[in-house]
Amino acid sequence: MGLGRTYGVGLVGLQGRIVEIEADIGQSLPSFILLGLPDASLNEARDRVKSAAKNAGLPLSRRRITVNLMPADVPKHGSGFDLAIVVAALCAGGVLRSPGRCIFLAELGLDSRLRPIRGVLPAVMAAVAAGFTDFAVAAENAEEAALVPAARVRGYSCLAEVAADLGADPEQLSFPLPVARTGQDPEHEEGPAESRIPDLADVAGQAEARFAVEVAAAGAHHLLMTGPPGAGKTMLAERLPGILPDLSDDQAMEVTAIHSLAWQGRPCRQLLRRPPFESPHHTASTAAVIGGGSGIPRPGAASRAHRGVLFLDEAPEYERRVLDGLRQPLESGELVLHRAAGTAVYPARFQLVLAANPCPCGLATGKGIECTCTSTQRRRYFSRLSGPLLDRVDLQLSVQRVSLVDYFAAETAEASSTVAARVQEARRLQRERLQPLGCETNAEVPGTLLRDSLRPPSKATSALDRAMDRQLLTARGYDRVLRVAWTVADLAGHGSPDADDVGQALAFRRQGAAA
Repeated sequence: MGLGRTYGVGLVGLQGRIVEIEADIGQSLPSFILLGLPDASLNEARDRVKSAAKNAGLPLSRRRITVNLMPADVPKHGSGFDLAIVVAALCAGGVLRSPGRCIFLAELGLDSRLRPIRGVLPAVMAAVAAGFTDFAVAAENAEEAALVPAARVRGYSCLAEVAADLGADPEQLSFPLPVARTGQDPEHEEGPAESRIPDLADVAGQAEARFAVEVAAAGAHHLLMTGPPGAGKTMLAERLPGILPDLSDDQAMEVTAIHSLAWQGRPCRQLLRRPPFESPHHTASTAAVIGGGSGIPRPGAASRAHRGVLFLDEAPEYERRVLDGLRQPLESGELVLHRAAGTAVYPARFQLVLAANPCPCGLATGKGIECTCTSTQRRRYFSRLSGPLLDRVDLQLSVQRVSLVDYFAAETAEASSTVAARVQEARRLQRERLQPLGCETNAEVPGTLLRDSLRPPSKATSALDRAMDRQLLTARGYDRVLRVAWTVADLAGHGSPDADDVGQALAFRRQGAAA
């Protein structure tokens, strides 16, 4: 009898910490003690581990087993420590040899099968950063774990397979019988086939709105579209991801790690190369959109939309606290969620797209003759979009109904592939200009640079300066108009924004103020 030692990873948000698992077998009555601030799901590991070991043909010692998870003062949660605990206990009993510096990440079934867990990708990334290279995971998680460069991953279907590799007596091992499946198991399905990406060519008319979407894609700007029902606001928003460029390797790894932790029902099998699109229903809670929940807070739609698009249709119908909760990530690009069990930090650099009717009935456009809403109802409805939130939205557009001529001329509209090529070229110009300054897109440029090395000539900004002087713009609004002006210039191939580029950017801002 000796001391068994294995390693796991504890996650708080996307940040992982190496957890050392020690197991000791004492000379006293049979018991199983788990130390190290485990939560309820981890405390249940004692019974899962004992049953799994017995059904694998390797019953645990009938003496006092003490398992300690270090550092002991850090709360541990989840079932991902099951495999590390049982291997440490079997090593302490002399049944298995020491696995060395190997990370074990898997949940155990009572029949000794290894079950996949959420968050394998960020856990492996954290362990590799800490100097670990060998990993033992459930077979369903093997492809996801292997996405991390320099990780040597071995996938197992049951505890007996792990024990065989660690020197257990083959005659003792018991392998679980195959399980007959009557239906598709969501944890084992290969995932849905890639759906058709909506094309901008489907949108009839709306030349100005299409250009606003193109500008938003080119500079990673936020967008508000206000107009009557049926004008095409939702169609335009759903087609924005189709003209965004693919994610870089680092961005794809970061986005995939978030979706691994969010656990959408099955493990990730490849890096997510396309920008994500999240469109929560207007009845979604703050925890669903911003993130949260009991214990360690989990990522919400805002974090799952990282490097992609967060679309809020019928935006005034959302709770005020949900909308105002987006103000911090719109500025900082990350969400910091504080809970009693810990603080989780999630990246949330998304493009916010808002769609709204002008009033509850949606008919307060033009002369508004058909509108049945009172002036009080109109003000109350749109006032749910607070001034501080709207001040952070770069493009604010009024979308009108499509005319008959534009409706039947839809076949001449540009396809997403054509627009995406212009967006790609505009992004290239931004990288060449901004990478030496530590930025990637125009939307990320700080105000200090916009007022210094990236300030357009005074002749180009005269209209913008007058609007600021008349207090029609805040300082934040001034900076955001300049960012949009740089994007308009990039799409036009200008070396620097001219008066027309700044005027176009300012017009987008004033439309929102008029609405």
